Amino acid sequence: MSVSQRAVQNAKETLEQLDQKISHFEELISLANWDLQTGAPKKGRALRSKAVGTLSSEVFQLSLSKEMGECLDTLSQPEAQAQLDMVTRAKVREYKRNYDRSRKIPPEEYKEYVVLTSQAQDIWVEARQKKDFSLFRDTLKKIVDFKKKFIDYYGFEEHPYDALLDEYEPGLTVKTLDQLFGDLRAKTTELLARIQDSANKPRTDIFQQSFDIKQQEAFSRFVLSKLGYDLDAGRLDVSAHPFAVGINTKDVRITTRYMENDMRSAIFGTIHECGHALYEQGVNPKFEGTVLRGGTSMGIHESQSRFLENMVGRSFEFWTYFYEDLKRFFPDQFNDVSIEEFCRAINTVEPSLIRVEADELTYNLHIMIRYEIEKGLMSGELEVDDLPSIWNQKMEEYLGLTPPDDAQGVLQDIHCSFGGFGYFPSYSLGNLYAAQILYTIRKEMPDFYDKIRNGDFLPIREWLRENIHQYGKLYTPQELIKKVTGEDLNAKYLIDYFEEKYSKVYQL
Repeated sequence: MSVSQRAVQNAKETLEQLDQKISHFEELISLANWDLQTGAPKKGRALRSKAVGTLSSEVFQLSLSKEMGECLDTLSQPEAQAQLDMVTRAKVREYKRNYDRSRKIPPEEYKEYVVLTSQAQDIWVEARQKKDFSLFRDTLKKIVDFKKKFIDYYGFEEHPYDALLDEYEPGLTVKTLDQLFGDLRAKTTELLARIQDSANKPRTDIFQQSFDIKQQEAFSRFVLSKLGYDLDAGRLDVSAHPFAVGINTKDVRITTRYMENDMRSAIFGTIHECGHALYEQGVNPKFEGTVLRGGTSMGIHESQSRFLENMVGRSFEFWTYFYEDLKRFFPDQFNDVSIEEFCRAINTVEPSLIRVEADELTYNLHIMIRYEIEKGLMSGELEVDDLPSIWNQKMEEYLGLTPPDDAQGVLQDIHCSFGGFGYFPSYSLGNLYAAQILYTIRKEMPDFYDKIRNGDFLPIREWLRENIHQYGKLYTPQELIKKVTGEDLNAKYLIDYFEEKYSKVYQL
């Protein structure tokens, strides 16, 4: 149909108004959810969850309103697309993708789902504290049933899990992941076997000490300030599971958790969340109050956190700069430990029970376990009742370990409580993207590791901001990785990175 310039302009103005209203609602929802996970009184959380459900329902209805449908229909026409600037075309792409998926879900059903998942997080916390999956089982069944209904509404071509993967990484399919994870698992297990056979094992006893939690927090804040995280536009708090939330570009908050008997959890968890936060703080301010303000996908978002945590934060050069400061914060723990011993120790490869504390190499095996379980739940091959035993079986198969209780097994991750099925593969995609980005930045910035050694982190942050962060959702993940690196996602960079790194650590 023919679309007049007047019709395009009117539709564009309507979209901008709806976009800003939705973005403001989502900002308040993010703030409420942050409070629920960090400081809200226990007795008030159920009532807060209802308020979050109401606000989320408003966003849902706005995104599926008659006005939204009409303006998207107009702006999606080829004639209209030719009249739009790049930013508006990206907004139309994002809203239309959401509109086409979400309009299939009845609004009241969506509100019920949001309230359920808001309340589920408290139930998960209690079950985890008591190490008892049965306390969370019935709630999880309801969430899984909702997800299966949503899949039926969305539709899929080959595998039901594809519909959920697409929410976090548009275009990703089970077929692609099965191939990718198959190759990655083969390479990982082969390298893991060589590492386990090596006689040159790092010391690991250096972390089996007491580390004052206040000093851990102080050192974490010290590192954050050096990495370029703007604490005037964010904050560091404590939660059961570390996370980052971008409320707006001037308010990006992160959390961590402290373990008195091992400082690695807090330090590397904080650096990880800092990677997410730098992304959100670096988005072009022109995108504030729009659908383009966040990261382009969970895989690209994870690439930023894994890049900073592992490829920067676990490097010898990083600790060449920070090690004396670490010893200043913990004067009694590392006096007899050389920097070489410390750096080998923080890069130890040893299969572990907890994903967020896993070493860099075996981390992807944790993701594969969750991927296989989620895929089975959505296809009907697995039942929620069977999850503790299935989890333990897969841990033994993939990592050679059996969890002693549910807290260290099936209940260790928060994701299923907020309905984040399809999210986990993003972590491994993040590793793949990160390795490819590392190869590119080292090619364009030959003194990359020299800068880290000298504590000169701002040029690295600015490179990431210029090439990735500023764009928000302007590009799709596939477009962005090709723009940054000149090619599509290629797994060889991660394999090569692992081979180079662990050959040095273990003298293979």
